[in-house]
Amino acid sequence: MSTPLDLAGRHIVLGLSGGIACYKAAELTRELVKAGATVQVVMTEAAEHFITPVTMQALSNRNVYASQWDAREPNSMAHINLTREADAVLVAPASADFLARLVHGAADDLLSLMCLARPIGTCPLLVAPAMNREMWAHPATQRNLKQLIADGTTILGPGAGDQACGEIGDGRMLEPEELRDEMIAFFQPKTLRGKRMLITAGPTFEAIDPVRGITNLSSGKMGFAIARAAQEAGADVTLVAGPVHLPTPRGVRRIDVRSAQQMYDAVLPSAALNDVFVATAAVADWRPASLSDHKIKKDGNKVAPTFELTENPDILAAVAKLPNRPYCVGFAAESHDLLKHAQEKLVRKNVPLIVGNLGPATFGRDDNALMLVDVQGHRELPQADKRTLARQLIEEISKRLSHS
Repeated sequence: MSTPLDLAGRHIVLGLSGGIACYKAAELTRELVKAGATVQVVMTEAAEHFITPVTMQALSNRNVYASQWDAREPNSMAHINLTREADAVLVAPASADFLARLVHGAADDLLSLMCLARPIGTCPLLVAPAMNREMWAHPATQRNLKQLIADGTTILGPGAGDQACGEIGDGRMLEPEELRDEMIAFFQPKTLRGKRMLITAGPTFEAIDPVRGITNLSSGKMGFAIARAAQEAGADVTLVAGPVHLPTPRGVRRIDVRSAQQMYDAVLPSAALNDVFVATAAVADWRPASLSDHKIKKDGNKVAPTFELTENPDILAAVAKLPNRPYCVGFAAESHDLLKHAQEKLVRKNVPLIVGNLGPATFGRDDNALMLVDVQGHRELPQADKRTLARQLIEEISKRLSHS
């Protein structure tokens, strides 16, 4: 199943000021377009020294503007016309010079003039700084950033790492994929602003010996999608992840664990400090009672080894019993009789909401179908990509928090 066009219907004016990071603007334009946005590129004269308007026109499939005297605008008012239908202006890269010009309302080129003339109430301004680490750390730049934030500008980044000058540090423009995700998150409703959310995701691995263990087929994709959706909704998110190979959603704090006991130890101390706990992880119910110090090998007699199992701690039930427990959401990954088992789990765990799904039908896939079960009854979220379902679940949790 295809991923959603997260920016469908959005019109973004992408401004390029001068800097070597202009090379990233090409890929950024592709990423925004692939996400469904229309992109109108506006360049400064300095930006044209690093990347050509022809390149940006080809990638955006729209004429590129660079001069306030552009004759293609019949009223000679490109600085007015370009932002009136825009959902946002994103300047990437935003040089130290351009940030200073924004602060002082300088307007002697098209891009700065357009930023000044945009309708503030309907066309927000976002900037992705890109400069040398010393320029970034300079008191003048830091003063300018504070003023821009006070003026309502959203600052994206910067990142840290190798710089074109050969130095290493803060000041790199965020990567195109990061900026794409920042733009997607920017447009999501901030229904969880000020809330803290703790999420578990993925399988657990219960060691039998140093090389083998008991685990399951959970990929962690649903939990990671929920973490991303919660962060997009403005929550402060901590993700406790079992052994999976998935990138951490931007802005999410991640704690990696392997076993159910390690997940329990990571969750319980901080659970009561959160407003919401979502137990998405497929935690192993049992683990070997003892761990072999060495690999269990064949002995030539073809006799299978045996070992005793002991029960793992119940993370969701333990959090639900806390005196100041968060709003608890459990997941029920079943193989059959989904509604029956989800209703039983709702009572057994003593939580307000269980999210059920058929595990064998979704493990490792990018799509899913969910069933929401509470004391009032149940309703289904039909088959969709996991990111869409995660946003629907976050919306549901937000409503329940506001009503509680």
